[in-house]
Amino acid sequence: MEKPLEGLLVLEFSQFLAGPSAGLKLADLGARVIKIERPVKGEACRQLSIKDLFVDDSSMLFHTINRNKESYAANLKDPDDLSKVKKLIAKADVMTHNFRPGVMEKIGLTFEDVLGINPQIIYGVITGYGTDGPWAKKPGQDLLVQSLSGLTWLSGKSSQGPVPFGLAVADLMCGNHFVQGVLAALLKRAKTRKGVLVEVSLLESILDVQFEALTIFLNNGGKLADRGNVRGSAHAFLSAPYGIYETNDGYLALAMGDLLLMGEVLEVDLGKYSARKTWFRSRAAIRKILSKKIITKSSDHWIKVLREKGLWCEKVLNYDDLNHQPFMADLQLQQKVTNSKGETIFTTRSPIQIDGEIILEDKAAPQVGEDNLAINEQFLKD
Repeated sequence: MEKPLEGLLVLEFSQFLAGPSAGLKLADLGARVIKIERPVKGEACRQLSIKDLFVDDSSMLFHTINRNKESYAANLKDPDDLSKVKKLIAKADVMTHNFRPGVMEKIGLTFEDVLGINPQIIYGVITGYGTDGPWAKKPGQDLLVQSLSGLTWLSGKSSQGPVPFGLAVADLMCGNHFVQGVLAALLKRAKTRKGVLVEVSLLESILDVQFEALTIFLNNGGKLADRGNVRGSAHAFLSAPYGIYETNDGYLALAMGDLLLMGEVLEVDLGKYSARKTWFRSRAAIRKILSKKIITKSSDHWIKVLREKGLWCEKVLNYDDLNHQPFMADLQLQQKVTNSKGETIFTTRSPIQIDGEIILEDKAAPQVGEDNLAINEQFLKD
């Protein structure tokens, strides 16, 4: 299968999650992504472990977001190495970085500098809070951004206090937004034949993720949403029955639906809540009524009776449950990748299909500088 971005050369100076996750998506779509890393130790994420899992001296986290890439080791403070990197930049389509403000100025690789090397470059920058102002040099770390953006306050029930999202959601969503910006910039360059600067920040991305909640807040007189104090609360702005409920053998998720019909199916009396406007105002009381009934039988029982009436529901799965679902195999949702040492890792795949074909790549993340010789031979040979 010919992929949409084949022939595109991306130089990735980015570290940790947001930038490299964007590079992963570009690589899956066919771009050639070369990580520019410091010699020996490589980028910092190689040592940022999840549950102390490592493969070939790099963390499993690094492998998760850097498969299907190449590695070029270069010391950007060394004039000879920097000269080589500039030769690569001259032939690249895209370069990305998430260095602190001021770093690229010292190295001499700002957008303006790079335009002098490659006038048609797409130059992508990820920051925590933008490049100017009092927040520019503060650490752009996922949990910190989640916290100050209001996201941790929005999750969970009111008695829990702030609840952080269980993933690096600010980093990952910022990576997605970064890809959108790069693809849009490629289209603009095709029209203008000029370089384009693409900038995203963790703060702007995580606020965009909350556009529904923030829009409501900005238009209801600044009134904060009541998360409610019933176990399983899933959304501060949606009415009953929306949420997670305990059954006698697990948990059941109920989405939006006709509450009165649900009452009939569950055989509970919700007659006093016949007016739709009470479904939000009295949602805590309604959820307590539903909870007392739902816990008496199994998840499978409730799924059967609710689905027969067209009501939206689903069993709550953990990762082990998920891994045994038929759709995992039917949709080829896992893939095996292999590194240059022959070691294998099981991971996810690109969620995008092109012309009906699933995108699969079996190349694991590279070792530091693994591709220097080949890249020098191809791009830097005089």
